[in-house]
Amino acid sequence: MGAAATPSSEPGGEREARRAWWAVGLAVVLVAALALRLWGVKSGLPYVYDTDEDQHFVPRAIALFGHGLNPNYYANPPAFTYLLAIIYELWFGGREALSHAFATNPTEVWVIARVTVGVLGTVAVWLLYIVGARLFDRRTGLCAAALMAVSFVAVAYAKLALNDVPMLVPLELSLWGSAGVLRFGRRRDYVIAGAALGLAAATKYTGGIVCLPLAAACVVRARGEGGWRLQARPAACAVGCALLAFVIADPYAVLDAGAFKAGILHQAAESVAANGKLGLTHGSGVLYYLWTITWGVGWVPAIAALGGGVGLWLAKRRGLLLLLSPAIVLYLMFMGIQGRYFGRWLMPVVPLICLLAAYGGMRAAALVARGRRRLSVVAVMVAFAALCGQGLIYAVHSGIVNSRADTRNLTRTWLVAHVPVSARIVIEPVVPDEWNLDVGHPSATLSGYRWTNYPALVPAREAHRRLELGAPSTAVTVENYERTLQPGLIGLYEREGYCWVVTGSTQSGRAYVDPGQVPGAIAYYRALARSGRLVYVASPYARHSGGVAFNFDWSFDYYPLAYLRPGPLMAVYRLTGGRCAPAGPLHPALRHRAAAVS
Repeated sequence: MGAAATPSSEPGGEREARRAWWAVGLAVVLVAALALRLWGVKSGLPYVYDTDEDQHFVPRAIALFGHGLNPNYYANPPAFTYLLAIIYELWFGGREALSHAFATNPTEVWVIARVTVGVLGTVAVWLLYIVGARLFDRRTGLCAAALMAVSFVAVAYAKLALNDVPMLVPLELSLWGSAGVLRFGRRRDYVIAGAALGLAAATKYTGGIVCLPLAAACVVRARGEGGWRLQARPAACAVGCALLAFVIADPYAVLDAGAFKAGILHQAAESVAANGKLGLTHGSGVLYYLWTITWGVGWVPAIAALGGGVGLWLAKRRGLLLLLSPAIVLYLMFMGIQGRYFGRWLMPVVPLICLLAAYGGMRAAALVARGRRRLSVVAVMVAFAALCGQGLIYAVHSGIVNSRADTRNLTRTWLVAHVPVSARIVIEPVVPDEWNLDVGHPSATLSGYRWTNYPALVPAREAHRRLELGAPSTAVTVENYERTLQPGLIGLYEREGYCWVVTGSTQSGRAYVDPGQVPGAIAYYRALARSGRLVYVASPYARHSGGVAFNFDWSFDYYPLAYLRPGPLMAVYRLTGGRCAPAGPLHPALRHRAAAVS
């Protein structure tokens, strides 16, 4: 489908054999892609530790069962939410069964959503193959698909119920249509490219970047034959199909236009300004995304993609260059000027990078082989290995890490064994509220929570008044939690009987990255280490690895090989002053553990 034509002089038997080998190669790539994406899919469950995953699509899909089809939320478009709602309806058969499962066995609900993402990610790998075959040839298409199959950023985020990977399916379908516009100029190619563009934007707004390849294909087609007048009608058809598909997938963008506009403006405001975000490790978003390519896709693919662009220029294949390159450059520039940046936000241009890298790699192999058939086979195999090697190593590592118990789950298990029900504890905002619930059975407390948690993320007016810090007018967020910490809080904990303090490196790490911004937090952690007994540590790192410095990607996607299991470095302290003074000597289990980790 969409492959380069086979020379008519090739014998029929040999042609069929070659097709069979391409089919086998593609099957191997797809099986590997699916395995890598589903390996470790239960990571962290029944607790969901990714904030975006916890707050957005799955809960919104469940809410549709009780509040109608209006998502009442437009920070993200709803196409993926609607897809999950359909799957949940088919799987559970209705609202009551879904609600019961979410309350008693949330793991099942989350696994369904994550598997859906993994399958869609594998479909995206196949689509990239047919895009590459249509633009170049089967060999380049297979190379691009193999590279996408193992690219770390595509693999890691296919394990989470987020919209980044699902967006790739319509995005690549639009690329396939645009490739058809460039090569054939048929009306159906315009329709496919436009409709898929609208669906991509309705899945994730940044998926709309594929409007640029479509526009490029229209420009090349207009300059090559027929002129602008003949292109106006099919181009307008593509635009109309894009708008129609977007409205079908996001009907309340029209039916509730005011809320839609407000959601878009809010999301834009959040993206433009860093809002004092503590813990940023790069001063330039453009440089951050260029750096992300080197690990999210790989160093060799990054260089090969650059070489592929140069190769297209030298080969005077300007149409293909215009189709693939401007979207990457403009996307990096646009996203780079935003105040916040995360590796997964690179996803819309990862397929384009893979296509250019595959072309660059195959062109390099052809130059090395110089028409010698046996050497050509070896050169192609070396190119595949060089392009996919880094990604394969880290994708396999991701599966190994995510298949192991999360440090936060280990910490909770220890707390259940050693901390009495209803005890007062302080838990940093590194876990969701559900972490304090006994999932699947009623809690022993009237509140439903196993322990009484210090209100770290609410306006704790009385606590702050006692510390004479003033009463905050708004709730404390995860982003500014470190700014609220002061050494005096430890005395408050002890006076109020909050005797257990649970910390995580995804919070404290933000402070240590930029200690000058939060000197109070640095003093707080030092005072906690002096005043409290360290009774438990759960480390995600391999022994003697040295750990990983805080980063908004690597601290959450576990890319570095130093990671042994998912999660932050967790520590539990037992305070011993004030109301926390033990009635007798420290329990032997706690005393032994404290000595072991000190």
